[in-house]
Amino acid sequence: MVVEIPIGLVARGPADATPARRPGSVRRTSTIDMHWPEGPGTQLRLLGRARDLLTPNGGGAPVVLREDTMRAGVNSATRVIETIEANPSRPHLKKLIGSRGGSNSRAVLAEAIADEAAAGTPLYLMLDDIAGSSLIAGFAYSRWVDHDLLMQAVNARPVRNMTGICTGFQPGSGALMPDGSAKWNHQVRPVAPLLRADDPASWHVLEEITDMAMRRARRIDVHVGDLITIDSMFQDSSTVPAGGRVAVHEYRLTATADPDTGELLTIDADPRVLPYDECPLASRNVGKMLGTPLSELRTVVPEKLAGTEGCTHLNDAIRALAEVPVLIRALRENNDPQHR
Repeated sequence: MVVEIPIGLVARGPADATPARRPGSVRRTSTIDMHWPEGPGTQLRLLGRARDLLTPNGGGAPVVLREDTMRAGVNSATRVIETIEANPSRPHLKKLIGSRGGSNSRAVLAEAIADEAAAGTPLYLMLDDIAGSSLIAGFAYSRWVDHDLLMQAVNARPVRNMTGICTGFQPGSGALMPDGSAKWNHQVRPVAPLLRADDPASWHVLEEITDMAMRRARRIDVHVGDLITIDSMFQDSSTVPAGGRVAVHEYRLTATADPDTGELLTIDADPRVLPYDECPLASRNVGKMLGTPLSELRTVVPEKLAGTEGCTHLNDAIRALAEVPVLIRALRENNDPQHR
């Protein structure tokens, strides 16, 4: 069996630049930088920054509505959270220590940090991303570690059968080895800096890391007119020894929603950088989310885009839109006095 890929359904390459901020909009940006200060194989450190920025209707200086920073230490082998803190401080984050990045940490997160989820804070977005970040972090090794040594380490691990976990690994995919494990011939593309040269406020403060590191970056732009309009991006990139960064995942999402009910009216997924030829097939299934209230995306996406119907990274990009209603409320309160 061979997976058929429609002509023209390909990852189109990374976006050229962050778009200009639109008057009367809110932009949420977040990054999680993953690195190993004490060397490969030691504790994985996560540094997360996230910010909500209002661009006023009538022009003028942008307004920071909320900003959070997170630091966590994760066991590189087990993905167990060993240390975690935030600024502003949240003492209840200690409840996450001992949970494992993945479904376990998200289950603990849903119970222990329910108030952050309800408030749709920038911190909650980063906490939810610990699962994906701790999983993808190891990709940086493929850019920095000698290939033969890396393959020795990979081959020494128990075989993990990836067949059927997502669109890219569906049966017959060229991304799979005969034993069901994933191939290590990821397709990557060099990417431009996130920050616009003509707009220092286009992103929050970005870390300058030149040694082995990964970065997960998100941008969500929201504007309300006759419809709610959403323009977002998701990117996983690694530093490289020669300088700069290469992306292994990048998606752009555009969507509209009803301003009264919050239900998704349209959604389009634009695959920009993906590791295997079959990965963009997931973009054809996002229409299954139409009619879903934005606030329910975190729970509905895993149900409707499960297994070979979805892509781990595309699913994450759509799930992150669940906090758009929070951004809309902030936008209305700050742009329209009658909503205050």
